Amino acid sequence: MFLGGSFSGLLTDLYELTMAAGYVQNRFEALATFELFVRHLPNRRNYLVAAGLEQALDFLENVSFSSEDVAYLRALPSFRSVHSSFFDYLSRFQFAGDVWALPEGTIFFPGEPLLRVTAPIAEAQLVETGLLSILHFQTLIASKASRVTASAAGRPVVEFGSRRAHGMEAGVLAARAAFIGGCEGTSNTYAGRRFCIPVYGTQAHSWIMAHEDEADAFRDFLNVFPDESTLLVDTYDVHAAIEKIIALERKPGGVRLDSGDVLADSQWVRKRLDSAGLYDVKIFASGELDEERIEILLQSGARLDAFGVGTALSTSSDSPNIGVIYKLVEVDLGDTVRNAAKFSQEKITYPGRKQVFRFADKDRKFSGDVIGLDTESFPGSEPLLVPVMRAGKRIATADEGPLAVMKRGQSRHLSDRAHLPEGILLLRTAEPPFPVRYSERLEELRDQVRQAVVKAARI
Repeated sequence: MFLGGSFSGLLTDLYELTMAAGYVQNRFEALATFELFVRHLPNRRNYLVAAGLEQALDFLENVSFSSEDVAYLRALPSFRSVHSSFFDYLSRFQFAGDVWALPEGTIFFPGEPLLRVTAPIAEAQLVETGLLSILHFQTLIASKASRVTASAAGRPVVEFGSRRAHGMEAGVLAARAAFIGGCEGTSNTYAGRRFCIPVYGTQAHSWIMAHEDEADAFRDFLNVFPDESTLLVDTYDVHAAIEKIIALERKPGGVRLDSGDVLADSQWVRKRLDSAGLYDVKIFASGELDEERIEILLQSGARLDAFGVGTALSTSSDSPNIGVIYKLVEVDLGDTVRNAAKFSQEKITYPGRKQVFRFADKDRKFSGDVIGLDTESFPGSEPLLVPVMRAGKRIATADEGPLAVMKRGQSRHLSDRAHLPEGILLLRTAEPPFPVRYSERLEELRDQVRQAVVKAARI
């Protein structure tokens, strides 16, 4: 569904359609600007990583309503009084708006727009659910992957989570997002074909158990994969398995520890392999790993060269959602422009089209962000939001394949992470958090809009 081709306009919540019907039937033809952002960081997170933009743009370019879609809506009881003009509108529907966004891989913080959409209001409303769903999931996984790969301290991490992902499509997109978040590759072969992500795999315990003798299992696998075998050594006894591999006088590319006392076993295995002259055989760890366990293992002296991380990564198991929202910030009626904001308790938003301005200190470490109006400028800062779509079409870029696009996102992310203050990289909640403030002009605009709302409420 999100891996190419067309998208049904029914991939939305019903209230988006009821509002669109209201706009069309009442001929409310304003140009609206919506911004997609996160209110708060998830538990124990200090930053987020933007991901999913390519699929969001695919969605915007290809979303439409088939004749079957329109017929379904016509038959709904809630649409029985809706004029035929709305269904005609849906049959012709094509997103024609402008979009600004953070490039994939950009590190960002609460309140900062991840995406800004300006389009006829019915169009902007109808794409809300799709954009939230696409950007939420990949940003969630890329942010988790960033923590995992940072904890590995330069060692490769492979995403292993397809079998625990929330559906096959989620597994594929998790592999993509994890790559942007710093992973070296994935076990998902469809993701490898679709996105050109490097794929990795060894064998399961069932391969070992299918053989009467563990040594035969190792030998047979080496016969088929002589150059790229990573042998699973914890099915029965790690020490015995290593001795059998050495006795074969065949050198595998690596050995994998998937359970047990990974710390002690890795230290013993490294020592035994080295004593047999197998210095370049890598030790790969997997099995219920996450960033905290990896950090503890390495700080405790584990001799590990690479990691496979599954469930914790593909589901972001410790924090499985981010509070991403899509809010109206401006309504352009042609002769007047009205800035919009929400003032209900705990859900206050800021009006106006925004830009994020990032500052760095003399050592090039990021020192703080300012969220300001898109008409503002701050000398010495880098504006982060860039135009990515105009009139419903992607802004032309170099003809790149999917891997080049993702590598650019991964490079952006790794560069941003390297420029974060050390405290923000900790796995626990940073105190103080990364400095983010709203500009004075934006604060003034919010106060003006609040006063106008209060005045209108009294009439």
